[in-house]
Amino acid sequence: MLFSSLEFLYLYLPLTLLLYFTLPPRWRNAVLLSVSLVFYGWGEPIYLFLMVFTIAVDYAAGLLIARHRDREKRAKGILIAAIVINLGLLAFFKYSDFILDNLRLIPALSSLPRLDLALPIGISFYTFQALSYVIDVYRREVVAQRDPIAFGAYVTLFPQLIAGPIVRYSDVDEQLTSRTHSVTMVASGIRTFVAGLAKKVLLANTAGELWASVRDLPTDRLTTAAAWLGIVCYTLQIYFDFSGYSDMAIGLGRMLGFRFPENFYYPLTARSITDYWRRWHITLSSWFREYVYIPLGGNRRGVARTYLNLLAVWALTGLWHGASWNFVIWGLYFFVLLALERAFLGKWLEKCPRVVGHLWTVVAVVFSFYIFVFDGSLETLSPAAALAYLGVLFGAGGAGGWSASVGYDIVRNLPFFAICAVGLTPLPKRLFWHLYERHRAMDTVAVVLCMAGLLVCTAYLVDSSYNPFLYFRF
Repeated sequence: MLFSSLEFLYLYLPLTLLLYFTLPPRWRNAVLLSVSLVFYGWGEPIYLFLMVFTIAVDYAAGLLIARHRDREKRAKGILIAAIVINLGLLAFFKYSDFILDNLRLIPALSSLPRLDLALPIGISFYTFQALSYVIDVYRREVVAQRDPIAFGAYVTLFPQLIAGPIVRYSDVDEQLTSRTHSVTMVASGIRTFVAGLAKKVLLANTAGELWASVRDLPTDRLTTAAAWLGIVCYTLQIYFDFSGYSDMAIGLGRMLGFRFPENFYYPLTARSITDYWRRWHITLSSWFREYVYIPLGGNRRGVARTYLNLLAVWALTGLWHGASWNFVIWGLYFFVLLALERAFLGKWLEKCPRVVGHLWTVVAVVFSFYIFVFDGSLETLSPAAALAYLGVLFGAGGAGGWSASVGYDIVRNLPFFAICAVGLTPLPKRLFWHLYERHRAMDTVAVVLCMAGLLVCTAYLVDSSYNPFLYFRF
């Protein structure tokens, strides 16, 4: 079920909120667990067993580790078993065909059949979330949760179950047992949710349609300007799609009394790639830093080991995003850029005018999404198509550098691009709060804007068939 779907907006969410707030507070975790399982099983009920199994394994592992915390060897063995089970399930469902496809390149193994398993939605997110709990119990950073309903609600919490943010157990430990609800918090949640919905439906979907129109052009009709326009549109699509989903998740959490961590902080305003990754998908970066980079030694074991640790983290970050070599290359691409900034480029960028750093970041990020998008999922996204598209990007092949139709498309969509450009910055949020804190009438204006935003998004959803969430498949 999509947050940006009519059944969620006008059926599932109202019924969930009605049930949640009318039943006694002591039942609310049970309500959350139940409605979250319904949410997850809506599209693929067969994978509910996998979700329940994950909950059971990690709940039991947490209790067993707590019970044997004075027996280091046994506690560590339980932790390792939990990690192997969780990552084993992730690897089986997400990477089995990727591994088999590469093994089939060996002549003696060319007849190996593919499994063609459907990927359980959100498995990369909830696996990392559940693992953070078990690891933190082992580290004695959190107390093992003894209530299976509360733990199940944590793992399955529907606002961020499918595509994050990745919420560590320590972020919501106290909120699972004692959280406050208020009209102010619900109103804030509604505003955040509608803002995220508008980013997704009005900006991401529109940018996605523009990208699709470029992507599907034959190479001999593709100009260099059109190729760059397409990748820019894909960058806008994935940013507004994913950050919009995160905003909706955070808004839904507030409605239910939870405070989730922010996942984006205007990443395309960054002055370096290092700064960019402090702002983009913040919870994923934090997860890899806490559970991979630091345990490997971080930057405490010399320069060579630091770069080796960064290489491991970014190879895994790329692989986390998808079972395809383009994602691994994407991760390694960022490793190279971050290594260059750590070695010398970062200091140089600090001395340059701000615009140089912004330009470096934007160009590097936009090109990264060229690597990201060509995952072979469509004929137009195949490795051969990727190479042809790359040639056109840099003026080799295609239909030349410019065309009147590209100029027309840019001029026709100038208002849209202008809105996107402003939406990439903190200006709209700052302006809203500046006015909100000084004028009482802004309460009414906020309500009107929310109603108008919901109405416009609903009209778009009724009229359009294009409404994917890109990160659902990761």
